[in-house]
Amino acid sequence: MTNTDGYGPELNAQLRVWIDQDLCTGDGICTDHAPEVFVILEDGIAYCREGEKTFNDPGGAAELAVAPRNLEQAVIDAAAECPGECIFIEFAELPELDGRHVPAIGASEKRAASADRPS
Repeated sequence: MTNTDGYGPELNAQLRVWIDQDLCTGDGICTDHAPEVFVILEDGIAYCREGEKTFNDPGGAAELAVAPRNLEQAVIDAAAECPGECIFIEFAELPELDGRHVPAIGASEKRAASADRPS
């Protein structure tokens, strides 16, 4: 992910996303933000997709989909607004900042991360 808005570090990592279907409420907010990455299937639960492939086997992190670079912010916004807090974001490689690794954003951290962004 490369940040070009000037509000954070430049990250050279690929954003990957997965959904914990046990937590999904089926509200569809994720599909509003990034319909190319998220889909609601017949069971009313959200799943990730990558191109034509839908990761519809509830397997947690084993079902990681790579988000297209132009949709990374939409995926992050979807995770931040998800009422079920079921969208998890990881990076293919973790960048270093001042000698510390930047952790992947999970359900517990994503609300705080979105609250820190300027409006």
